[in-house]
Amino acid sequence: MSILTVDVVAPGWEPVRDAFVQGFELGEDHGAGVSIYHRGQCVVDLMGGWRNRDHTEPYSPDSLQVVFSTTKGITSIAVAMCVERGLLNYDEKVATYWPEFAAKGKQDVTVAQLLSHRAGLYTVEGDITLEEALHWETITSRLADTAPFFPVDTTHGYHALTFGWLAGELVRRVTGMSLGAFVRAHIVEPLGVEFHIGLPEELEPRVARLMAHPIPKFPPDVAKVMMERSGPGTRGAAALGLNGAFGPGAFNLPAVHQAEIPGANGIGNARSLARIYSATVTTVDGVRLLGDGVRDRARTSNTPQGELDSVLIDETDFGMGFMVHSPYTEYSGPSSFGHNGAGGSVAFAEVRRELAFAYVMNTMMTVADGDPRRNRLTAAASLCADSV
Repeated sequence: MSILTVDVVAPGWEPVRDAFVQGFELGEDHGAGVSIYHRGQCVVDLMGGWRNRDHTEPYSPDSLQVVFSTTKGITSIAVAMCVERGLLNYDEKVATYWPEFAAKGKQDVTVAQLLSHRAGLYTVEGDITLEEALHWETITSRLADTAPFFPVDTTHGYHALTFGWLAGELVRRVTGMSLGAFVRAHIVEPLGVEFHIGLPEELEPRVARLMAHPIPKFPPDVAKVMMERSGPGTRGAAALGLNGAFGPGAFNLPAVHQAEIPGANGIGNARSLARIYSATVTTVDGVRLLGDGVRDRARTSNTPQGELDSVLIDETDFGMGFMVHSPYTEYSGPSSFGHNGAGGSVAFAEVRRELAFAYVMNTMMTVADGDPRRNRLTAAASLCADSV
């Protein structure tokens, strides 16, 4: 039986299929999907594998997948749409839209600084439970009452979970809609895609359960660096787990799926993510989400060259919420913008090629550098785009 449950590949894009299948042959993937739009048209839509380790439940065409921080890219598109409509301004102070945010020395933080992880709010002050973190008013009030953990705009530090609540509250303040509702009304429905930030309870049975490869035994020097980045007591641990509120297995919980965590709990599929990103660089069946001006501002780096991420201890590079082309996120070249997700997922667009790419998976990998599945697929996509 073929490993593929969906197999749509336009002529000239077959190397992407080969790279996708290779992930299964190497035992790296159990269930996954990859999709590509080129010049506004879907040229690759692949799904395959299994939803469980026992290989009894196929990763079917209606499977939905948690994509972790790949969600941040969709949240950033929503914010950019508000900027384009004159509801937000990247250069304005956050407190202009959210007065309570001005507490504890944050009165001058700009929207741009917030979106590019320069506000020092990578976690909250004090203890917090998972139940509290899943309650929108509680978590946003806690963030508004938290003092920056590093001086604003002196560096950047990845706001792994808090980014979504911070950006989402801005959208809520200027539109009256939650971030999930805004995405549904202004992105998902116009494009006819399926992507949820706040999953309807009745869709829970379609969500593929996350699993993980065994953590490899890294050389001592590499293991030391990884512990310095995210071991107990580090900024990375505080940011990625919100002071311990999100423990192992949290993102398999229905309550986490149903909450709005716009930095981490988006649930959808690759074809939807690729179609959304395509509509930021060209018109897709009559829908264009962003004009060139705001999009290009949003994908312009707001990270000083060579500045190390003070949370991830790596060379990340951020625009207005998007990860932009850098050694850490090469994507398909200098005009690329998007966002990676924990364990391997990614979605991005590249302006020059009018290329949009998405990869999602249920099997998370712990790697010291780039995910090999993601790297093979993006390389194949770039080569094919240049040859057709």
